[in-house]
Amino acid sequence: MNIQMRITRNRVSHTKKQGGIVLFFALIGLVVLMLAAVALVRSVDTSTVISGNLAFRQSATSSGDAGMEQAIAWITANTANVNANNVAAGYYTSITTLDLANNLTADATWAGSASAGTDASGNTINYVIERMCRTSNQPPTDTDCLYSDTLPPGETYGAGKPIAIKPNTFPIYRITARVTGPRNTISYTQGFVY
Repeated sequence: MNIQMRITRNRVSHTKKQGGIVLFFALIGLVVLMLAAVALVRSVDTSTVISGNLAFRQSATSSGDAGMEQAIAWITANTANVNANNVAAGYYTSITTLDLANNLTADATWAGSASAGTDASGNTINYVIERMCRTSNQPPTDTDCLYSDTLPPGETYGAGKPIAIKPNTFPIYRITARVTGPRNTISYTQGFVY
């Protein structure tokens, strides 16, 4: 019986000597796991925000096509009036009248643009048409304007077509569309048509 009491006393004395060191390391481990979980949650949130912003930008860029199409329709419908600036329609007879290439982002640059409306995604679309000529408010000339090399396949020159100085060619127009969407998304689309 004497031997059993000594063993029990030894066990009790060993338990008292530990002093909670395992608890301390367990708490440190929990803090590390908590910090890792917070970092993971923030990473997922950031990825979601980035994905959303990319979707807004893609939507705005796609809406720019609507502005381009509306500008092409304006050129087609107004072929008799292509020798005078029409600021209300966003049409300029020369590239020097409104040079968008130098300052696309300035709001003042877009004061002379035409509105193509707002699409279902909440994107506001504006466009500017510039005839690729050096001199403003003049009929296009062979030396002053850029022209297409030839007519597109299947096209013929005739009624309802822009004025052609060179046989079987058309003046070239630069169309720039600006789309302003949700979350301050701004997208620019530019194309040349004839």
